[in-house]
Amino acid sequence: MTTMSGVEDIKKLREETGAGIMEAKKALQDAGGDFEQAKKLIEQRGQASMAKRAGRTATNGIVESYIHAGGQIGVLVELDCETDFVARTPEFRELAHELAMQIAATAPEYVSMDEFPEAEAHEMKEQFRQEAIQQGKEAQADRIAEGKFKKAAQSRVLLDQPYIRDDSRTIQQLVNDVARTTKENVVIRRFARFQVGA
Repeated sequence: MTTMSGVEDIKKLREETGAGIMEAKKALQDAGGDFEQAKKLIEQRGQASMAKRAGRTATNGIVESYIHAGGQIGVLVELDCETDFVARTPEFRELAHELAMQIAATAPEYVSMDEFPEAEAHEMKEQFRQEAIQQGKEAQADRIAEGKFKKAAQSRVLLDQPYIRDDSRTIQQLVNDVARTTKENVVIRRFARFQVGA
């Protein structure tokens, strides 16, 4: 039997994670009633489930357009999923719209780090490594270079960017939330950003 505080915890867990009732209840049971631990369990299970779905083909979806600043900036973004049913859901369409607004506001160059040119990444890391060595931090130079590169590349890679409405979350987390809710593979396929005079 679930207590009243248990019901409230399940409701709160569902709101914060997008998990179903049974999934939230099981996570709370497995965590011995510890809310934060239950939240971690749901996230871990969701990531494992998303990893399984990542191999599935996302051949349905939508192309979302967004025009900003009195017609000065325009964006097209293709967001794909596995079924036409999910492509028509409000959550999926809202994600596509938020992505288009994000792209308009931040002008990323790449969808994911996989698209970042390897030669440029190597050059940037080497530059940061040399700077660290010059500052007498030779022992940590590689780690420092990697950290500085990630920070510098973050603004250029859409999935790694902080979400403009909530900078405690990344765009990847936003996509993961919709994938977890829809139980489908959700993929940002490509985007184009146009700006007058640029």
